[in-house]
Amino acid sequence: MLRINKVSINLNILIFLILFMIISTITINSSMLYLPKYLGNLAFKQTLWYILGFFIIGIIMLLPNTDYKYHYFFYFLNILLLFILLIIGTPINGSRCWLILPGIGSVQPSEFMKIFLIITLSNIISNCNTKNKITLKNELIMLLKVFLIILLPTVLTFLEPDTGAVIIYFIITLCILFISPLRKRWFIILLIIIFLLFSIFLYLYFLKQDLFINIFGTNLFYRIDRLLDWKNGTGMQLENSLTSIGSSGTIGHGYMKTPLYFPESGTDFIFAVYASNFGLIGSIVLILLLLAFDLYLINLSKKINNTTDKYIIIGTIGMIVYQQIQNIGMTLGILPITGITLPFISYGGSSLISYLLIIGIILKIYSNSKKIIN
Repeated sequence: MLRINKVSINLNILIFLILFMIISTITINSSMLYLPKYLGNLAFKQTLWYILGFFIIGIIMLLPNTDYKYHYFFYFLNILLLFILLIIGTPINGSRCWLILPGIGSVQPSEFMKIFLIITLSNIISNCNTKNKITLKNELIMLLKVFLIILLPTVLTFLEPDTGAVIIYFIITLCILFISPLRKRWFIILLIIIFLLFSIFLYLYFLKQDLFINIFGTNLFYRIDRLLDWKNGTGMQLENSLTSIGSSGTIGHGYMKTPLYFPESGTDFIFAVYASNFGLIGSIVLILLLLAFDLYLINLSKKINNTTDKYIIIGTIGMIVYQQIQNIGMTLGILPITGITLPFISYGGSSLISYLLIIGIILKIYSNSKKIIN
């Protein structure tokens, strides 16, 4: 722990971030081997995004407190951006996920929606639990509020379409609810409802395809069809990813020697680039580093007594861990390809800034906490 002007800085988290920055920039630089020149130097851009992110962390650390009184403003601002996106968003690969800002570049509102969803849900659930007794009525009111908060971003993001972000919204919500005093009977009821709805959905998709298309449309049908295509190991991205990783051996092909091209090599398939360059040993090192970071955040959450702060850390952990598992799993062909990036490693200004923003809030929580057990 470093203390500057009465501000306690968690050096462990900063060290993790610096290591992630090094791994990210060198891997993105290697991924540029087959990328078109008009994209520019993505490794340099990623470094600039990291510098901006560290600057934002510095600003957060200088703020007097973390009372989150403006969380609704930022939540509804993101809702507005998601709505505008559907109207004037630039289609890229068939999706309207990015707003193009002249002189700045593309901004992905769903990335920031994750962060302010974490903060907003944490405040709502914490306030409901601290101000009210745990009764059936109060739990229903809290669940209704939670449902309404996630409904708007879920619908708007699904229409982009960005199915990966929608899944993350639900992962965040479930993680925060799970550690809240909410009685577990609700989770059993939720699982039953999800199972029934999912069973009906799959029944229509596999056995009543005409009816499925009439209800949900051809767009969703082909999205599901593409999502399920991973089980066959087909598709140029997946085939080249598996070949690159499988042929890398113990120490890899070497830096800047990715053997095959695959789209999204600097974003969705960044782990395939890294694994092909550094092999089994390098992959184990990266996975252990990610695991150490996750465990450190989990341990930190146990030392925080403020419920809102604890929920924010847990929601962040759920988001990061899911994305790590999903991203690495899809490059290995064991999970569907959903377009989810690897946090802190994949290229992307919106995603990286959003992650560093929430880490900055966690660093501020750490600094403000008076009951950290060293």
